[in-house]
Amino acid sequence: MTTTAAPPDQTPAPPVQVPIWTPGDLNAFFGLGINLLVNVLVLGSLAAGVVHISGHDVNGVILPALGIELLIGNLFYFTLARRLARREGRTDVTAMPYGPSVPHMFIVTLVIMLPVYLRTHDPVLAWQAGIAWAFIIGVIILIGAFVGPTVRRLTPRAAMLGTLAGISVSFISMRPAAQMWTALWIALPTFAVILIGFLSGVRLPRNFPVGLAALLLGTAIAWVGGYMSLPAVGDSLHQIALSIPGLDPGRLIRGLQGISPLLATAIPLGIYNFTEAMSNVESAAAAGDNYNLRSVLLADGTGAVVGSCLGSPFPPAVYIGHPGWKAAGGRAGYSLATGISVFLLCSLGLFPLLGALLPIPAIVPVLLYIGLVIGAQAFRAVPRAHAAGVVLAMIPNIAAWAQGLVAGALSAAGTSADKVGETALANAGIINSGLLSLGEGAVLAGMVLGAIAVLLIDRRFVLAAVYCFVGAALSTVGLIHGGQVGFWVSPSIALGYALTGVVCLGFSLLGVPVREADPTDSNDVAGVDEAPAPALRRPSMPRLRRHPAEAALAGESVAVAAPLEEATP
Repeated sequence: MTTTAAPPDQTPAPPVQVPIWTPGDLNAFFGLGINLLVNVLVLGSLAAGVVHISGHDVNGVILPALGIELLIGNLFYFTLARRLARREGRTDVTAMPYGPSVPHMFIVTLVIMLPVYLRTHDPVLAWQAGIAWAFIIGVIILIGAFVGPTVRRLTPRAAMLGTLAGISVSFISMRPAAQMWTALWIALPTFAVILIGFLSGVRLPRNFPVGLAALLLGTAIAWVGGYMSLPAVGDSLHQIALSIPGLDPGRLIRGLQGISPLLATAIPLGIYNFTEAMSNVESAAAAGDNYNLRSVLLADGTGAVVGSCLGSPFPPAVYIGHPGWKAAGGRAGYSLATGISVFLLCSLGLFPLLGALLPIPAIVPVLLYIGLVIGAQAFRAVPRAHAAGVVLAMIPNIAAWAQGLVAGALSAAGTSADKVGETALANAGIINSGLLSLGEGAVLAGMVLGAIAVLLIDRRFVLAAVYCFVGAALSTVGLIHGGQVGFWVSPSIALGYALTGVVCLGFSLLGVPVREADPTDSNDVAGVDEAPAPALRRPSMPRLRRHPAEAALAGESVAVAAPLEEATP
């Protein structure tokens, strides 16, 4: 008698059920929501207080338009996260955070709208110029969606995360830290709750959201201590009203009629936006969520275009902070909840009321937390040997921040750097011209400098020379280290990059082998993501994977190549 073995079960595993909402989403929702609350309050005050746009237009058009673009964007990133989770069979995918671009809201106000207002004393004309500028930014980002993935593939991770760390340490962390220290009795207890809940992993009873607990604690201390004003709450109640903006093509077209002066800042800042988005996507990949960069850039560009058509001069952006919200337990649901909430707050005119109820020192600690997480990730997610490259990539953004402080202080004193003179500033220890030159195009400059440093550390001298010549070309046209876009903008700086490229080519003639990965470095690439059979390579001789840019120079395919440092923290 014979028996036939039953065939193995060929039934495919059921697809992973991705929940719409998880307990950790509540933490991330309150954290990101506080972040957006601060930024929307600031941009609203900039539009009304600096450009003198009427409160009716700010609360009835600009903020509702911003709410619509943020709702659309957050819905997109919610969908993108769930799609990635299903494709990879995971339930721990975190959506990319999304909100109004912080650097751009200051730039469009102070560089675009304010000069128009000072020249014409017409806030509507200034508003139209800002709308046109935001529209151009969106178009440039849409174009960048088709070149950004290639740039990301050919740029070392340390360069991208380093320039992001520079933004987080300077622009994201320093202002909130300064605001905290003006009322530390409110801010530091709030910050302590955030650190304990988000970084140490301590859960509150009944899993109460840490972000909400921190905000409630700081708010209670501020109100009990007399920091807040009750009459301001009553005044804000009169501004509550439902507002849904409509398309106004004429407003945009009138702004585009003066397009030429706008291009000088729109082109480099559009490039800034897609390079920052590229760094943020790389940051998410380092945290375990590898998003399609082209999809992210297309969403960013579309958001800016839609918002400008509805009346918002403030372009949106993918935010720094994905690893922080992932560590806080956020998945996909927090993105959708944030988008819906901000849309309702903007459309109902509730932001003035929130600004009157919630103290700034209780809100800004969450921004400092994000700065800490991003700065730490830049060093944790790359080989230790590349740490110097991370620091070098940070420096241009720190220089831009410092130079902004210098310019702001001189302006407040009723003068400027030109009036004071370079010699007087240098005698006071301020190398203003150097800070200004180093900080122009800071994100792009940081990526170039960080890439050069990493490639020199790895002894990839030919590729380092290529980045040097790229730096020379970008300096020549003013996209980095130049105050304007043109031709032959910074010839001496371009010469410095070019001569450095020649030096790198000279070292390449020595035939020095590329740097070997340190097997004791848990962050180093060769020990993490290369695991061939022992017979193919001796364990004592780990080697770096061939960089995709070198493969491209050699005529090899790079279609499936990943960035040099692919290890997750």
